[in-house]
Amino acid sequence: MEQRMGYAVVTLSTLTPLSGYSLHNMPITARSNRPLDDLDRRLLTLLAEDPHVGVLGASRVLGVARGTVQARLDRLVESGVIRSFAPSIDPAALGYPVTAFCTVEIRQGKGHAGVVEHLSAIPEVLEAHTITGSGDLVLRIVARDNADLQRVLDTILDDRHVTRANTVIALAERIAYRTGPLVAAAE
Repeated sequence: MEQRMGYAVVTLSTLTPLSGYSLHNMPITARSNRPLDDLDRRLLTLLAEDPHVGVLGASRVLGVARGTVQARLDRLVESGVIRSFAPSIDPAALGYPVTAFCTVEIRQGKGHAGVVEHLSAIPEVLEAHTITGSGDLVLRIVARDNADLQRVLDTILDDRHVTRANTVIALAERIAYRTGPLVAAAE
């Protein structure tokens, strides 16, 4: 993988791990509001359904040149449409079957930066989003069991700027994270 104009040039022709690059953490400095065309949507759908297809395989399935697929991928990455080629990992398969959502209130006037740094050090905190309404952040967290969930919550509350946490445990996932319908609806 080479670096060019602040963007990683991604080639999907190998499954060899790429050290030092993460599309998820790559700064995106140019976002395009260019609408997706039919080929973009077909390519994104194909990658979602078969992440191992590679550029050559995608060109064969889509009936377009390999260079066209690579150029589309480069543009979709540069514009921020594709954030990552990382595998989708199931926390339950790693021994974390409990999923919970936690609303966190932060002491006013201190900002989010310190709390977010604290939360980033907790491996079981998978996501954190600034929210409106009751609370300041909502977290998606995982745990090995309810006792472990209590340990994770205690660790979250260990930051002096966190004043309160309200947690709900997910009993079942009814709709998994998905973007396919959104891609189909995008214009």
